[in-house]
Amino acid sequence: MRATLRWAHSDLRTHRGEALFLVLATAGIVLSLLLATALFGYATNPWQRVFAQGNGAHVWLHTGSSADTGRLAGLDGVQSVSGPYPTESATLASRGTRASVELRGTPERPAVGRPLISSGRWLDPADPDGVVLESGLARALLASPGDTLALSGTARSLTVLGIAESAEKRYRPGEQPGLVWAPPAAVRDPGGQVIGLRLTDPDDTDYVIQRAVTVLGAGAVSEVSTWKQARAEAQGDNRLLGQVLGLFGVGALVAAGLAVHGAIGTRIRGHLRDISVLKAIGFTPGQVVRVFLLQHLAYALLGAVAAASLIQAAGSRIPGRLGDAVGVWQGLPGHTVALLAVPVAAVLFIGGTTGLAAWRAGRVPPVPVPRPAAPLGGRLSGVARGALGLRLPPALVLGWHRAFSRSPRSLGTVARLALPLLLIVVAMSAWTTIERFDSRPEQIGLPTALTVHADAGLADGAARSLLSRDPQVSAAYPGVEVAALVPGQTATIALRGLGTEAAPYPYALAEGRAARGGDEAVAGQGLLDLLDARVGDWVRITVGGRPQILHIVGRTIEPENAGRVISTSLDTLRENDAALGPALYELRLRPGADPQRVADRLTAAGQGRLDVHTVPNPADGLSPLRGVVVGLIVVLALIGLIEVLTAIGGTVREGERDLLALKAIGLSPRQITAITVVSTACTALAAAVVGVALGTPLAHWLIDAQGRSSGIGSGIAQGPSAALLLLFGAAAVTGAAALAAVPASRAARRRLADTLSAVA
Repeated sequence: MRATLRWAHSDLRTHRGEALFLVLATAGIVLSLLLATALFGYATNPWQRVFAQGNGAHVWLHTGSSADTGRLAGLDGVQSVSGPYPTESATLASRGTRASVELRGTPERPAVGRPLISSGRWLDPADPDGVVLESGLARALLASPGDTLALSGTARSLTVLGIAESAEKRYRPGEQPGLVWAPPAAVRDPGGQVIGLRLTDPDDTDYVIQRAVTVLGAGAVSEVSTWKQARAEAQGDNRLLGQVLGLFGVGALVAAGLAVHGAIGTRIRGHLRDISVLKAIGFTPGQVVRVFLLQHLAYALLGAVAAASLIQAAGSRIPGRLGDAVGVWQGLPGHTVALLAVPVAAVLFIGGTTGLAAWRAGRVPPVPVPRPAAPLGGRLSGVARGALGLRLPPALVLGWHRAFSRSPRSLGTVARLALPLLLIVVAMSAWTTIERFDSRPEQIGLPTALTVHADAGLADGAARSLLSRDPQVSAAYPGVEVAALVPGQTATIALRGLGTEAAPYPYALAEGRAARGGDEAVAGQGLLDLLDARVGDWVRITVGGRPQILHIVGRTIEPENAGRVISTSLDTLRENDAALGPALYELRLRPGADPQRVADRLTAAGQGRLDVHTVPNPADGLSPLRGVVVGLIVVLALIGLIEVLTAIGGTVREGERDLLALKAIGLSPRQITAITVVSTACTALAAAVVGVALGTPLAHWLIDAQGRSSGIGSGIAQGPSAALLLLFGAAAVTGAAALAAVPASRAARRRLADTLSAVA
């Protein structure tokens, strides 16, 4: 044991840099995997907790007031119902902020779909104007218990009695109205009713919806929402962050394992004589293997324990969403198991790759086998001899030859170094894609910056005149958005009519063409997936009990409503309903305009008749991803450093037997040093070329695949510029060459006696 420890200590002193980088890289990998686990738990748990504690409904159906919803309680698969409750669409105003809401007449606190009071209290029959707000709506209105809200268009006001958490779809300005629970007496002009269904088997959601629509009649149901949609919205960008961290964490773990495997293999080749001596003095093959295995397991264990301790002690103090996610995750039941399982899995994986490489050390014979002499790792190729004949610098030619003369080993080194570089290119692509959302939103489906809803009493001409007066508004596109039902009426989608044939709305098309004629429309990826349709198909949807048949001629990049949007012109919708007028206006602003300032001016100019919202940008929720990308690049760079140091060590050792020959033919120590530097630089250059060549299309595929799965659609990926990729490759090559300069210089100035000893 003492000899084993002395050998491990000597090896550690010789390779301190590699040991430090391995510890730091392992810590970064485990940290990213633990953060991914925390984000997945944070994304799922809050909604799941509210749904479970509130006995949530799996389906909510909005119907007409005359629909006989009492028959739904007897449907097969329906366990219990909530409601029906009368509903009224309204607009609430508070502190200069307005929000579209659904007033829901709730005589008593429901047993199914029960709101969880987070502050204040539930409805009081003695207070007919007291209401309870959904928490997201309350945040938008800056409202708290005791506040008074104005009911726009009337002289009435409502008093906030409480704030509640709900498992239903959350409030989104301009898209999804906020939920307000009110006494039935407060719902004075009901436009319909809503009923919630809790199912015995959640997987039968679509089947139960079809049965419910059949029982009620096709024209009775105006909107359908399910627990799956609510959960997906609640998870939002947190799940995406978790997926990114998990993907890069696993990729970095594989890269680290391969780097350790390569480092041990190179070290074994450099210490064949020492290993033979150890065996000759009594070391068994198992002891030799354990020397390498325990040493690298100790490095990995140190990094894993450091990462787990750091995230446990200070993870909740990370600013922003990551800190919130860790704080919530630490309170979940499976937190302790994950905190132990993730580091153990990482250490075991690194241990497995270490064991495979160390096994070779156990097979080294106890009698050293002399290495055959060979010039520069192999006979000079014809290309190398021709290059020397052209009087190219010998250091350049011999360095290139040394880098690629040992094909299997050289290819393995290039592949191991290319993997972290490839992942860095993917991370850079993720960064530039987020920047594209920020800097060029019109290319990813956000050509407008503001959405304006005008009061019903404000005529279209007056509204357009009011909007066009602002000097920073370049265009105002009238439109309307209504909820529509897909064939089978199992899901609700958004039908939009934006722009006119004279002034078409500038959709961001990823496939097909723009809608020009009557009945032509463009759709988001989420809608195409929902309907199992493609560009060129005709689809039939139902709006208010009336069918609308549209021809999909293009696919748009659609970041809203999970891509479940079909869009046409306002003129096309008017052909089906001549009385239909614009209910909203999408505003395009001039370059450099501040959307919030323009929104404030328009709100003031409208004197309470305009409800102005900024268009939400998905990049706003992805801001934590920038810090994540930087951290991942640092971890991957550490892994790359480990591989570069391994390559340098292997090149220096392989060059020891060529040192006498090189000096004999007249090369100076500086030229011999240059050979090793050029060899390392050529290896790094090949790895950088492979990393960029494979990483760029892989990044596009991964980002577009994520866009398709989220409903936004493919076509959002933006790779780094050619100049940035060139700078990245140059930095990798320059850094590798700089790292190789010092050990190569030391090797070139070794004494002849030392060189003879190494060759013998």
